[in-house]
Amino acid sequence: MSANDLIGLSKLELDTPALLVDLDTFERNIARIAETCRQHGVGWRPHIKAHKSPDIAKLQLAAGAIGITCAKLGEAEVMANAGIRDILVANQIVGPIKIARLMHLLGKANVIVLVDNPQNIAELDQAARERAALLKVAIEVNVGMNRAGVESGKPTLALAGVIAACANLELVGLMTWEAHAVAIDDPSKKAKAVADALKPLLATAEACRQAGHRIDMISCGGTGTFPYCVQQTGVTEVEVGGAIFSDMRYRTKYHVDFPFALTMLTTVTSRPTERRIVVDAGKKAMSSDAAMPSPIGLPEIAEMRFSAEHTTIDLVLPSKAPRVADQLELIVGYSDTTIHLHDTILGMRAGRVECIWPVAARGKLQ
Repeated sequence: MSANDLIGLSKLELDTPALLVDLDTFERNIARIAETCRQHGVGWRPHIKAHKSPDIAKLQLAAGAIGITCAKLGEAEVMANAGIRDILVANQIVGPIKIARLMHLLGKANVIVLVDNPQNIAELDQAARERAALLKVAIEVNVGMNRAGVESGKPTLALAGVIAACANLELVGLMTWEAHAVAIDDPSKKAKAVADALKPLLATAEACRQAGHRIDMISCGGTGTFPYCVQQTGVTEVEVGGAIFSDMRYRTKYHVDFPFALTMLTTVTSRPTERRIVVDAGKKAMSSDAAMPSPIGLPEIAEMRFSAEHTTIDLVLPSKAPRVADQLELIVGYSDTTIHLHDTILGMRAGRVECIWPVAARGKLQ
C-alpha cells in the first residue's frame, strides 16, 4: 500500500506501529504559540529538531513563524532544498568538511550559524572570503546551561570584536538557551529564573551596541520556558518547537500545559495473563529515555517494560480488555527522540488520515 492509499483510512484500518498527530490539537498548539509571540512583539523561529519535516515547517511559517531553527547542518540542507530560506543553525559549524557544506548552502538560503571560538571564526571568515560570500553569525552565550557558548559580559564583547575584524562575517546577534530553568515547577519561580538568566544576556547585547556592534537578534527560549521567555523586554525571537506536539516529558518534567497531539498507534499482539499486555512497538518505535510513553484508556498500570520490538504493560488489577488484535494508543514520551525513528507522520482528523508528512530530515546527524 502506497502512502497516498492511506489517505481517508480510519485508525482501525492502519498497520502498526504508526505515528499519529491529531491535527485539531496540533493546529491549536501552533496558533497558541504564534499568537502569544505576536502579543509580545517577539518573532517565532521554531526549532525543527523534533519534527524534521519541511511540510510541518511550512505550516509553522504560514502561521507566522519568521524562520526556522535547525540543530544540524544536514537538517538545514533538507529544509533549504524544500524551499525554506530563513534558517538559524543553532550549532557551531566546525571543520573543513562542514564549513564547505555551509558555504554551498549559502547559495540556497539565508543562513545564520553560531560561534563561540576565535579559531572557528577565522576558519569561517576564510571560507566565506574564498567564496566571495558574506556569512551571518550569532554569538552563543552561556547563561546557565553550561554546554556551549561564551560567558556574558566581557567574553562576549571580546568575541564580537574578533568578528568585527572579519571582512566576510556579519554579526547579527546573540543566542542562548536557558535550559537550566525548564524543570522548575512553580510558575513564579520559573518566570524569575528565566528573567534572571536572560538579564545578563540582554545587558551584554546593550554593551555590544554601545561598542559599535550591530545586535539585531536576541534569540532564546524553548517549550520548557514558554511563555516566560517571550515576556523579556529585548528578546527578539524564541525557538519554541516541541510544544506543537507536546508529550509526556514536556508535561511531567517541564510542567508545560499544551495538550497532547502526538501518539503512537500499536496493536496488542499477546495477552499471556489478564494483567499483562504486549504491544508491537518497542524501543525501535518510541523512546523511553526522557519520559515514559503513557497508554490511553487503560486501568492502573503497575509497570511498563521496553524491548526492541515490544512493550510489555503490567496492570495492577486483572482486565480482559484490551484483547489480542485490539489497538492501543500511547502518548509519546518525548517527541525529539521518537519522531526520528519513523519515515512518516500521519495527520489525523476525526479519526481518519488527512495527510502524510515524510520525516525528510530523519538521519541527518551530520
